[in-house]
Amino acid sequence: MKIEKHSLDFIPEEERHGSVRNLFSIWFSANMQITVVITGALAITYGLNIFWSLVAVVLGNLIGGLFMATHSAQGPKLGIPQMIQSRAQFGVIGAVLPLILVVIMYVGSFFATGILGAQAVHSVFPGISITWALIILGAITLIITVFGYDLIHAMEKYLAIVFAIVFIIVTIYVVRMPLPAHSWSIKDFHLSKFILVLSVTATWLLTYAPYVADYSRYLPKNTSSKATFGYTYAGGVIGTMWMMILGVFLTAAIPHFTDNPSQHLAGLFGPTFATILYLVIIIGVISINVLNLYCAFMATITTTEAFKKSQVTPKKRFNLILIIAAIGTVLAIFGQSNLMSIFSDFMLFLQYFMIPWSAINLVDFYFLRHGEYDIKDIFDINGKYGKFNWISIIAYLVTIVLEIPFMNTSVYEGPISKALNGADIAWAVGLVIPAILYYFPMRKKFFKENLQPLTRKVKSEVKSSPVHPHTLKTGNEEKRI
Repeated sequence: MKIEKHSLDFIPEEERHGSVRNLFSIWFSANMQITVVITGALAITYGLNIFWSLVAVVLGNLIGGLFMATHSAQGPKLGIPQMIQSRAQFGVIGAVLPLILVVIMYVGSFFATGILGAQAVHSVFPGISITWALIILGAITLIITVFGYDLIHAMEKYLAIVFAIVFIIVTIYVVRMPLPAHSWSIKDFHLSKFILVLSVTATWLLTYAPYVADYSRYLPKNTSSKATFGYTYAGGVIGTMWMMILGVFLTAAIPHFTDNPSQHLAGLFGPTFATILYLVIIIGVISINVLNLYCAFMATITTTEAFKKSQVTPKKRFNLILIIAAIGTVLAIFGQSNLMSIFSDFMLFLQYFMIPWSAINLVDFYFLRHGEYDIKDIFDINGKYGKFNWISIIAYLVTIVLEIPFMNTSVYEGPISKALNGADIAWAVGLVIPAILYYFPMRKKFFKENLQPLTRKVKSEVKSSPVHPHTLKTGNEEKRI
């Protein structure tokens, strides 16, 4: 299999390939891994019982999946990576602002997921330390990522089958485990904790939004948007919901499950199946970290290309992916002792910054431009989208400031969150406010931009008309101006 030759450039129609059905397998298998289990575990650690944890997990995924899948539908239409399309909203240089945050997000996910995989490697091979396991996993992830799009799709397609078989067996065993009393009590409801869990679980799929279209951009342009949305939504929601539900049950049934989730999960079974489960966990970590590393590379190239045009050669591709993988691995080595604390705050951090970006992007694509973009100008710093779009930049920054009173993390709790007994509804602010602040000024700007060429055209026709200067001839009639 050849190394992918495209990076952030447009995919020509003659090079489009693949089946839209593959979007189900890539997003299903990408989420059938231990990090998602840990995200579900947060519901119990935050204080919800099993019943309300499951309600929050289901609702969170159904909501988060909507945003993820609507971004995915942009891929075949535009044929470019997700984040470079942000230039149409933020400007060629202005898009660097969300891009930097996206790179941080990918690297953070890379190291958090890597720690869980390293724990599994250490459990299977005790002679390999967590540090060396992180280095080994990073190297394997690097090699796969260098080959790129086609290898990633092929790998995820077959892993989806393996993961489904193994986790069906795991699920049958887990749901039969004894659970604490009152686990299913409907009356044991805590609104603030429920909203917090709903925010975190919805954020998981939403964090795919900045790169989900990267894996649909090679599909033919005439690929149905409904099919792209449907397969992405189904794969992402089913895989994520399944793993989070397992996390809820396992955390409720096993004391200190989150201290070493891979070991606790595999320890439920005999030696033979435990080893198989460890291997599945390790492969799952590699599969999601390939996506994290691939898109960290794409976001980094998009950022640097805004300032300096350069060809992405195979050597440059390898070197940049190597640097990003090394940074993520080093962070994992130093952060392995405080994983749960870091991971919890990291998930909340993502929603504060990525939901406003998603709102602006979707409003622009579906309600303002209706999917019509000038691809050439997206790559031109002097093109129609300009260097900066201050409407989107101001909307984005103002929203982040307005989110602060609603935030609730281990290091800061805003006054409104305190008044709501700890409920974190910053995600709602991050969704509604930027949509309003961006839509109405941009609609006014579009009206002015579209009216000027029309006015010039009418004046030109009037000037060249042989009839009275105050009339235009249309067919056999004269139309009064």
